[in-house]
Amino acid sequence: MLSGRRLDLLDPSPMDIEITDIAHGLARVARWNGQTIGDHPFSVAQHSVVVEEIVAHVQPGVDARWRLAALLHDAPEYVIGDMISPFKAALGIDYRAFEDRLESAIHIRFGLPARTPPAIKTLIKQADRACAFFEATQLAGFEPGEALKLFGRPPPGYSLQIEPLSPRAAAERYVQRCHVLSEAAGFDGAPAAFDSE
Repeated sequence: MLSGRRLDLLDPSPMDIEITDIAHGLARVARWNGQTIGDHPFSVAQHSVVVEEIVAHVQPGVDARWRLAALLHDAPEYVIGDMISPFKAALGIDYRAFEDRLESAIHIRFGLPARTPPAIKTLIKQADRACAFFEATQLAGFEPGEALKLFGRPPPGYSLQIEPLSPRAAAERYVQRCHVLSEAAGFDGAPAAFDSE
C-alpha cells in the first residue's frame, strides 16, 4: 500500500489497514466500470460518502458507528476492485469468504463489530440502492422507469444531484468523513471492537 503497509490478502490484519490507503484506492475505483458521463468517473469513495448520507436521512439519529459502517460498506474494494453483484455470485462462495475476511479486518481496525448487525446491513443496502438509482439515472444513461425496477424508489424527501469529483477530492472527502464519524463514535484510532448492541 502507499502508506508502506503490507496487507496479506488471504489473512488480512486490522493493523495493516489505513484509512488513507482505503480512500486512495476507492477514489480510483469507478462505479459502473467507468461507463458514466462526466470528466471524472463516479468513484466508490464518493459513492460511499453518499450512502452514509442517505443512511442518516433514512434513519435520523442513527448511531455514528453505523454511519461509519455505511461509509466503509465497500471498503474491501480498495484492494479487490468493484465487481457487479451477478459476477460476484458467479465467482461463488470463495470470493464472498475472501471479501468477508477483508471486511471483518477493516471493521475491527475502525472499532466496529466484525459483522454488521442484520438490521444495519439492511439499512445500508437500502441506502446503497438509493444511491445506485441516482447514479443510474444521472450518470449511466438509465431511464427512470428502468432504474425504479432495478433499484426501487429513493427515500422520500431525499434528492441528489451528482457531480463526480476528482480522485483527490473524493479521497479527501472520504478521509474527512471517516475522521468525523470515528470521533463521534468514540473511536480513538487503535484497533478495537464495539459491541454489536
